[in-house]
Parts: sequence; structure tokens; C-alpha cells
Amino acid sequence: MSFEDEWVELKGSAAEKTAAMRLAGASSSSQGGGPDSGDLVVHSDDLGKVGHEAFLLHGRLLKAGNVTRGAQGSGATAEAAAALGHEGFTMGSELTTTVETWNSQLKTLLQACAHISNHLDYSVAAHASDDAWVAASLKHRTGAPASVSEISKYFG
Repeated sequence: MSFEDEWVELKGSAAEKTAAMRLAGASSSSQGGGPDSGDLVVHSDDLGKVGHEAFLLHGRLLKAGNVTRGAQGSGATAEAAAALGHEGFTMGSELTTTVETWNSQLKTLLQACAHISNHLDYSVAAHASDDAWVAASLKHRTGAPASVSEISKYFG
């Protein structure tokens, strides 16, 4: 079987699976980002809320997730690891390894929260800028800005 034949077969199989996954009763002429339109509709308010929650989660994790210093700043876990190690217990070094692994994972999670928050803030600003550029560049012959309903006529 040639690559082209296999590619056509795979595309057909994917189309069948997509059709089978559609919800029962969903109309093919659905508005606002249905399966046939291919449009993703996201509102700035939604992005802002998710970004804010990621920011809040980052702050809570930064404070409560740091077991080396503890939520209250005492560092009980690190102190326990040091005390156990000083007394010759192998548990001390194992607890130190656990704390190091925890801190590594915590840093990864904190970076992910910061990335989500920053990216969504950027996305909101970038899309607002893009929308303003599109609105300014789409004009009637008279020079007046084209309305959204006028622009929608071009997308059948």
C-alpha cells in the first residue's frame, strides 16, 4: 500500500470517528463553535478567571507546599531529616531525599501555574490587540468601520 493510499484511508477513518463522536441531537448548523464551524470561541472574562485562579494557586502552593520551611516558616520536615541523620538513622537521609524530590516537583508545579497565568494574561492582551487591528483594517468603501454582522456575511 502506498503512502497516499494509506493517508486517504486514515483520513477517512478519522472522519468516521469524528462523526460517531458527535452528540446525539446536535445540529449541523449549530452557532458559536459547533463541530462543523471549526471555530473556538473563548471570552476574555473566562481566560482572566482561569489565569487568576492559576495565580492564586501559585501563591497558596508557594506558601503551604514548601515542606522544607513549612507553612508557618518553621521547617519541621527539614529539621526532622537533619536530626534523624545526625543521630545515625538512615531515615534521615531518606527523608532528605524525599524533601528534595518534593521541592523539585513543587518547583515544577509552581512554574506550570506561573506559565498558565502569564500565558492567559498575554493571550487576553494579544487577542484584544488583534481584534482592534482587524476592526481598524476592515472598512466599507466609505471608510466607515465594518460591523460584526457585515463581516459575518463573508463567512458562509
